[in-house]
Order: sequence, then structure tokens, then C-alpha cells
Amino acid sequence: MDTVLDAGGTVTDDWPVRSPPFDPSQAASVAGVVLAAGTSSRYGGANKLLARLDGDPLVARSVRAFLDAPVDPVVVVVGHERERVRAALPDGVRTVHNPAYADGQSTSVRTGVDAIADDSDAVVVGLGDMPFVSAETVATLERAFRAGVGDPLVAAVDGQRGNPVCFGAQWFDDLRSVGGDVGGRHLLREASTTALVETGDPGVRRDIDRPEDRP
Repeated sequence: MDTVLDAGGTVTDDWPVRSPPFDPSQAASVAGVVLAAGTSSRYGGANKLLARLDGDPLVARSVRAFLDAPVDPVVVVVGHERERVRAALPDGVRTVHNPAYADGQSTSVRTGVDAIADDSDAVVVGLGDMPFVSAETVATLERAFRAGVGDPLVAAVDGQRGNPVCFGAQWFDDLRSVGGDVGGRHLLREASTTALVETGDPGVRRDIDRPEDRP
């Protein structure tokens, strides 16, 4: 599974699991960033983000979960076939171009963080090829951050970690310094305050890598 900061797979780290409901105790400006710059190298030559799912481009479905959640702004990082991807996006998002997208996912993380860092207290980072994540999941991460239950926060279902992932502003400089295609997995593992957020949403573990992954 393509993952933000390697947040997929069976949990092997000793992280606490936090379950809703959450009682947000602090005001915070939480942004959303969706990574949609990749080359779809495992999708047989086509751009998977533009594949249709129930009549909509896959990337539009992925982004809509952020638009329907209390995160603002919603920034989509584009790269490969950027104009076609931009044209497929719903209204209400801001796009930023990552010209170095071929150098790995970390470059898109940096581009997205740069786009929101001056105005946001936290960011929920998701993937453009995960159209089954619900808006409630994004909202749950936002509420969990404002409730102070941990930072970073990783969406989970049934004890397995997935995506999206939420980082407070204290991690923005670290996110800008990550490299390669695995992003900042070390941030999740090294932080003493990392927590899993139980979402009850199987979509946090389901992405589209190959044509056969589509329903």
C-alpha cells in the first residue's frame, strides 16, 4: 500500500490507541493536504487518479473527504499530468505543483507543508489514491488533535494503522527535511507522543494501486 510516511501495515510499534468521542479542548487551525503528484507506475501506464469510480475521478473522491471535513484550507499537491489532475478536482481546493515529484513522495510532503505552514497549527495529510476514506475519519483526526490526545496521530481501524496522518506544527520543519519515497516514518517512530486514532473506517487501509484494486 502506498502510504503517507509509511503509515500502513500491521501495528508493531507500542503506540496508544485513542478512541472517540473526543472533547476538543483547544482551538486550532487544521489544514488538509492531499498528495496527488505520483506517476501511477503500478497502474499499467494509465493515470489511476483519473480512473472513474462511481462516475467520478478517483482523485475527486479522495479529495472530497477533506472538503467535507472541518479542515481548511484543503491543498492538493499535483505533479505528474498536473493539468489533467487539476481539471478533475472538485471546487474549493487549492493546488500546488511539485516539480520534483519524480524524486519521491517526500518532495510532495514538503511542497504541501510549505503551502500551509505559515497559517496552520496542524495538517492532516492524505493520499489521492485512497477514495474510500470517509470525511468523518478526517474530522475525527482533527478533533483528536484539538483534544490533545497525541501528536502525530495516525488513522487506524481494528488495531491496524493506515492513512491519513495528522502532524502538529512542531513537526513541520522535520517534514520539510525528509527525503526519498518513504517520507518521515522515523517521525512517527521517534516521537514520544505518537498515537493511533481508532476510526472504525476500513477505508483508511484501502488504496488503489492496480486496476484490479478498483471495485
